[in-house]
Amino acid sequence: MKDYLDPRNAEGMPNLADSAFAMDFLLTVKNGIRNYSFALTETASPELRKVLTRQMEAAMDLHGEIADLMIEKGWLNPNDFKAQYEVDLKAAETAVQIAELNLYPNDTDRRGMFATPDK
Repeated sequence: MKDYLDPRNAEGMPNLADSAFAMDFLLTVKNGIRNYSFALTETASPELRKVLTRQMEAAMDLHGEIADLMIEKGWLNPNDFKAQYEVDLKAAETAVQIAELNLYPNDTDRRGMFATPDK
């Protein structure tokens, strides 16, 4: 079983974390857009409808910016199912690998595993 404290098990994690954060942000903004659309259908105030419309349009612009960044980085492939499948498969494999890590190892002494200056 892998030990999560072993630095070898952190290889590639910054990029994986960035892509996960970006996807979470994208989905959060998408949910906000959905909520704005519901609010627009429920309000009777023309002033409030204008405010909600402006906010929803800003959220839609933000969604586009996040999606463009993710496409540029290769984290999202909306027009290429095969490429997106590979990205999703890699994410699923990583989730399984993380689940297999030994989060409570018996030996927590990591002396000698990191390059440290001699004292």
